[in-house]
Amino acid sequence: MKRFNDWKITLLLLAFMVALMLSAGSANAGFTFGTPTNLGPGINTTYGEEGSSISADGLSLYFQSDRPGGQGSWDLWVARRPTIDAEWGPPENLGPTLNTPSIEGSPFISADDLSLYFASNHPGGFGGFDLWVTTRATKADKWGIPVNLSGIINGPSEDYDASISSDGLSLYFVSYRAGGHGSLDLWVTNRATLSDLWGPPVNLGSIVNSSSLDYWPSISPDGLSLFFTSNRSGGYGPDDVYMTRRATVSDPWGLPVNLGPPVNTSADNGCPNISADGRTLYFTSDRPGGYGNSDIWQAPIIPVVDFNGDGIVNLKDFSKLAQYWGQNESSVDMGPMPLGDGRVDIQDLAVFAEYWLNGVPPVGFVAYWKLDETEGSIAHDSISNKNGNLNGNPIWQPTGGAVLGALQLDGTDDYVSTPFVLNPNIGAFSVFAWIKGGALGEVVISQTNGTGSGAVWLWADTSQGKLMTSLTDGNRFTRPLVSEFVITDGEWHQVGVVWDGSRRHLYGDGEELAWDTGGLANLVSSDGGLCLGAGKTLDAASFWSGLIDDVRIYNKAITP
Repeated sequence: MKRFNDWKITLLLLAFMVALMLSAGSANAGFTFGTPTNLGPGINTTYGEEGSSISADGLSLYFQSDRPGGQGSWDLWVARRPTIDAEWGPPENLGPTLNTPSIEGSPFISADDLSLYFASNHPGGFGGFDLWVTTRATKADKWGIPVNLSGIINGPSEDYDASISSDGLSLYFVSYRAGGHGSLDLWVTNRATLSDLWGPPVNLGSIVNSSSLDYWPSISPDGLSLFFTSNRSGGYGPDDVYMTRRATVSDPWGLPVNLGPPVNTSADNGCPNISADGRTLYFTSDRPGGYGNSDIWQAPIIPVVDFNGDGIVNLKDFSKLAQYWGQNESSVDMGPMPLGDGRVDIQDLAVFAEYWLNGVPPVGFVAYWKLDETEGSIAHDSISNKNGNLNGNPIWQPTGGAVLGALQLDGTDDYVSTPFVLNPNIGAFSVFAWIKGGALGEVVISQTNGTGSGAVWLWADTSQGKLMTSLTDGNRFTRPLVSEFVITDGEWHQVGVVWDGSRRHLYGDGEELAWDTGGLANLVSSDGGLCLGAGKTLDAASFWSGLIDDVRIYNKAITP
C-alpha cells in the first residue's frame, strides 16, 4: 500500500511539474564537489603537468608540461578523446609553430575551439612574459603562427594566464603591472565586437584582488563566475582555488569564496578550469596520490538538490523549488549547471528531476554528533572523527531525544568540547541542532577563539529567550541577528544558523525566522574548537540547562 501511495504522489508531482513548465513564460542552489581523481598516467607523468583547459565539446584537453619530447623547458600539449566517456589518448606536443626553446604555458581554448591563448617569454614580446594567440579556420586545420596581443595588453612587466569569455569579448589575465593591489593581480580587457581592438586593461579591484598573489583566472561559460588561484591568508594550503560571482555580466564581482575541501587541501591547488556543461572542475595539484611534481586532477560538480539535507530528494525538496518558481531565489537555482541563471525555471527542474526519489549521500557534511551514546565521556562524530569530550557530568538519555537519544546538560558546568571543525571566514556553512529547555542567555553552540576571534553561533537572548546568533563580519555596524522565536519554552525545537557567503539566516522548526537584508563581508575568522552547550569562554551564565541532540554542521548553505 505504501509503495502504491508513493507512486500516486510521484504521478501527481510529475503532473504538477508539467503544469509549471506550461505556465512558465519563457540564484543558484549550492553545489559541492565529489572526490577529486587524478587524470592518470595517460596524462600525468613524473614531470610537471599544469594549467589544463578543456574544449567546449569536452574532447580536447590543453595543458602545459615540462616532460621530455618538447621544444623547450615548458611546452603546450593536447590530449584528445573520441567521446566524453572515453579515455584520453596520448598527449601530443603542439609543435614548433607554437612551442619554442623558451617557455610556453597557461593555455586557454576559446568556446569555438578556433583560438588558443597562451603565455610565452620567447623573443619579440613587450615584457618578460606576454600573452599570445594562435588561430585556425576549422578544428581540422593546424594552428597558425602565434600573434602577440599587442602593447595594449602586454607591457614591460609580466602578463600571462589568459581566459577568454564564451562570446570572445572579455579577456581575463594576470599581471605584475602598476596599479594593482598586490604583486600579482587579476585584470580584464574588453572589446565591443570580435573585429575590434582590445580596450585598456582594468584591474578587478580590491574586492577580488588581495595584497597576496591572485592569478590563473578561469571565466565560466555563462560569464557569471570567475575561478582563480590565490595564496591569500585563510586558506587550506599554500595556494587555493577561489570563486567570485556576479548576478549579471554588467554587475560588479562579489567577495571571493574559498572552494574548500575536497578541492583545496594542505597541498598546492590551483589552475582551475570548469567544463562547458558545468559538471567538472579541472585543476592542478601536488597532493599525494599523483605521478609527478604537479598533476592534473578533476572533480565532479554535484548540485545540491537535497535542500533539507535528509538524504533523499523528494516532495519536501520539490515543494521549495515550486515555492520560488519564476523567482530569483539562489537557494534552489541550480540550472544550468552548476550555478544557475538567476531564475527558478525548467532548467532547474531538469537538474532536480535527475535525482528525484533517489537517495543521495550527505552532501557537505563536515561533522555530525548524533548524541545517541548510552555511556562514556566521548560524543562521537560520525562524519570526520571530530569527536567531542564531555566536560562536567552530562547524562546520556538513550531514549529521551528528538532523534533517538540526547545529552542532558545541567546548566552549571556541563558541556561538550570538540576540536576545530571549520572557519566561518572560509565560506558558506550551516549548523543545526535539536534543543529542549534552556534559559535566558544560555548557549547552544559557540566557537573558541583559537588564533582568531570566536563567536556564539546559536543561543537564547538574555531578555526573552529568542533564538539569535552573534556571528558577524567584524564591522562595528553589524549587529547580532535576533529572531522572534522563543526557544526556552521547554519544548523540542530544531534551531539553526546558515551563512550563505553574504547573509546570515536563522531557522527554527524548519522555518526561516530572520535574515540579513543586506550583504555582509566575510565573517570573522576563527580556528578554535566548538563548545556544545556553553559559551566560548565558559561564562557561568552561558551553560545550557536542558537537552541537546543531533548536532549537524555542513560546509554549504542548506535549508532544513
